[in-house]
Amino acid sequence: MGDFWVFGYGSLLWRPGFAHVETKRARLHGYRRALCVYSFVHRGTRERPGLVLGLDRGGSCVGLAFRVPGELRDEVIAYLRERELVTSVYLERTLKVRLDGGGTVDAVAYIVDRDHEQYAGAIDAAHAAAVVRGAVGRSGNNEDYVFSTLEHLEALGIRDHWLEEVARGIAPL
Repeated sequence: MGDFWVFGYGSLLWRPGFAHVETKRARLHGYRRALCVYSFVHRGTRERPGLVLGLDRGGSCVGLAFRVPGELRDEVIAYLRERELVTSVYLERTLKVRLDGGGTVDAVAYIVDRDHEQYAGAIDAAHAAAVVRGAVGRSGNNEDYVFSTLEHLEALGIRDHWLEEVARGIAPL
């Protein structure tokens, strides 16, 4: 089986955690990056949820596409499922992404399940900042997650104005 692609838009940007042979900036149409998932494990708890990113319907999202050797498919998919599907709030899909420089590839991506109890829906930046502030899960504190995402987006030349507004609400400049 041939190589395949994985689309990253959040923590996969800075910590993919799997072997890959190429990384390209890419755009996914039809979904946007949003802090729309209440985190009960990685960045919060059931008693004190945090918020993590999901791909929610509408707009588009610029992220990274990782090309993975075909012989690693089973290993990488198992890793991603363990990481992303811990509470089944995401749905695994293969979606078309447009690579910078041209070309379209099919990429594995994890979109939010809007029917899941952890789906936060569309919330404003002030409310998101209040949820994020002080939340901690097994992968660390929620503020670090938001700031790290923004740092990596900035390094890639990607602006996310709404996420920047959330960050200002967490730690006003």
